[in-house]
Amino acid sequence: MLNDIERTLFHEQTILRRLDELATQITADYLGRDLTVIAVLNGSLFFMADLLRRIQLPLRLDSISVSSYHGGRQSAGVVTFEQASLPDVTARHVLIIDDILDTGLTLRAIRDRLLNEANPASIRICVLLRKEKPRAHELEADYVGFDIGNEFVVGYGLDFDERYRNLPFIGVLKPEVFSAPSPST
Repeated sequence: MLNDIERTLFHEQTILRRLDELATQITADYLGRDLTVIAVLNGSLFFMADLLRRIQLPLRLDSISVSSYHGGRQSAGVVTFEQASLPDVTARHVLIIDDILDTGLTLRAIRDRLLNEANPASIRICVLLRKEKPRAHELEADYVGFDIGNEFVVGYGLDFDERYRNLPFIGVLKPEVFSAPSPST
């Protein structure tokens, strides 16, 4: 698995230091508010768990399962919601946590559906990574761990073909790895 990594972008300790900073900011911003955190499965699980342990507020936690990549390395252009109902966030302040802001398609679809169907008091978005590139779908994150170039990254929850999530760092995947035929096909 490590042989598939071209280079490390962020070591575990760098990530954890940044999470301390994000948690301090989020705690201050939501002090005295009813906060519900919605984790976007599966990529945000590592990020969400480490971040929430640092937030010094009572909060509710829920999750949402969506997909726009469908096993590939580029978005298929369609967001599929894997569950029939949304979390109950009526009149609550919502913080959506996701691993990466890439095209903006997935996060925009989640935000818009929550706004249209769930009646939250507010919605903000927190991402571990934000790719610095033009987005097909206009959307900005309110909290960002790190900005990165337009590279294919894995680790710390981010995957390629459901692999590499368990790496404790974020690294750039070698192009020959994601260009090769999938071992599951």
